[in-house]
Amino acid sequence: MTAPRVSFEFFPPKSLEGSFRLWDTVHALAPLGPRFVSVTYGAGGTTRKLTREAVGTLYQATGLNVAAHLTCVDATRAETLAIADEFAAAGVREIVALRGDAPKGTGGFKPHPDGYSDSCALIEALAARGDFTIRVGAYPEPHPEAADNDADVAWLKRKFEAGADEAITQFFFSADTFLRFRDRCAAAGIDKPILPGILPIENWPNARRFATACGATIPTWLDNAFETAERDGRTELLATAIATELCSRLIDEGVEDLHFYTLNRPELTRDICHALGVTPKVALRDVA
Repeated sequence: MTAPRVSFEFFPPKSLEGSFRLWDTVHALAPLGPRFVSVTYGAGGTTRKLTREAVGTLYQATGLNVAAHLTCVDATRAETLAIADEFAAAGVREIVALRGDAPKGTGGFKPHPDGYSDSCALIEALAARGDFTIRVGAYPEPHPEAADNDADVAWLKRKFEAGADEAITQFFFSADTFLRFRDRCAAAGIDKPILPGILPIENWPNARRFATACGATIPTWLDNAFETAERDGRTELLATAIATELCSRLIDEGVEDLHFYTLNRPELTRDICHALGVTPKVALRDVA
């Protein structure tokens, strides 16, 4: 089995403890030579300033290829592009362009009166600048607001037509979920890279809540497996085995790139990568 190329998602720290945790995560995973690492936005743009700071610091201090998340939420078009320009000025030329989710309790996404109406409008504006690699989100299972699977494929095709370069999927628990989605995309004429998003299960109740919120199918066997593993004190071993098997199946089916949602906890992701043959390649630049 050929080792895959990997990339990692981090979220910006909200406290001193969170800063140490992020740097521990970066130091643990950067030697694996990721194609890129991404830094998220909180719901409703709640970590916008923190994201800008984390992106700039990561790029300047480590030399990693950093992709900054950027959303349409609660900002004018001018404000959004100003943030993109700040990223570019800091040397960051990769953006994960998303519509974004509204803050909880606000009744769903509503465009700012002077903002971008959806992710495609944002992608078009970024593409027009001509100096960004643009990645977008994709849903291998129906987005909670989508009518069906075909709607998600059609929307992804619009994102690529607007100027996106690659897509990263929401996480899933069955390889067939991704493979069927890839087939539907190919049938729709989509020929650009689609990276499967992998969530190492650090905490099953939390992962289950994430899955319910984003519409991911939760297999009954997974509930049963973690119930047994919890009783036997083997949840970490189970989580590593499940994710490694999922990734191995994807690689056997021709997948060359895997994107890991690390939740700023590196151990499981690192162990899974090692099991897949992804071993340290580079030394992380010393951080003062």
